[in-house]
Amino acid sequence: MLKTALKPRWIAGLVFALLLSGVFVLLSQWQLSRSAQHEPPAPSSIEEVKPLVDVLQPGQFFPGSVSDQMVTATGTYDPGKQVLVEGRLYNNQKGFWIVSAFAVNNAPTIKGAGASPQTWIPVARGWVADAAQASPPPSGTITLTGRLIPSEAPLPNVDAGPGRASAVSTAELINKWEVSSYQGFIAATSEVSGGVAIPLDGDVKALNIPPQPPAEQVNWLNLFYAVEWVVFAGFSIFIWWRLVKDDYRRDLEEDDDEDDDFDEVGHPEATTEPTSPEPEQKVQQ
Repeated sequence: MLKTALKPRWIAGLVFALLLSGVFVLLSQWQLSRSAQHEPPAPSSIEEVKPLVDVLQPGQFFPGSVSDQMVTATGTYDPGKQVLVEGRLYNNQKGFWIVSAFAVNNAPTIKGAGASPQTWIPVARGWVADAAQASPPPSGTITLTGRLIPSEAPLPNVDAGPGRASAVSTAELINKWEVSSYQGFIAATSEVSGGVAIPLDGDVKALNIPPQPPAEQVNWLNLFYAVEWVVFAGFSIFIWWRLVKDDYRRDLEEDDDEDDDFDEVGHPEATTEPTSPEPEQKVQQ
């Protein structure tokens, strides 16, 4: 069969099949790249700073539409309600987030048993490399600006210890602080008191968390087309192989027919025709 495949016409056919397969593979890659599409950006920019009390209601589910929204809030910190969340990175270095409880002025109160008269929200104020470098929050009335982020899930079966938390989890922090809270937290970018910006301590680094990239959606139709083009690429090679195989079989059949036309010593086989018996001659007496 190799001899048949090396015929000039089948070598040319193989080149054509490989080129065609390459085109199909490129089309498959193009369809695959189109199968993952980013969600269109929201009409209103999340970088526009909005009041927290207008964006999110305490005690309600955190909607994805307000995730990463820049917000502002006015209130006061409680220095007795502060925890450190370990395992946080800053320039590829592990350290701690300083998370403090912030009482939000004019925030709606949560009704029900165990609810506090004031509504709070956790605020990630900064990052420190060592727990001893953490400083207390500023006192007095503060107007803070930052990015609103959904509550994290607490780590199961993990006791972070006194003054620590396993995550910036509202469910975990309200148990530690015994307060009512928004279902989310703010990563602060600035703090202002009396119209003057409050600088961070020398060892505390600002977080400056960027918005998360838009979620990707899978277009299943484009994904199906991508798989389909790969099948076509393999089918083009299969067709070439099938044609070569059929040509090889035809060659074998032609060789068998030629062998039947010769005897064992290579001479054409003699054909014999039946002869009629000679008529008997009558003897005249």
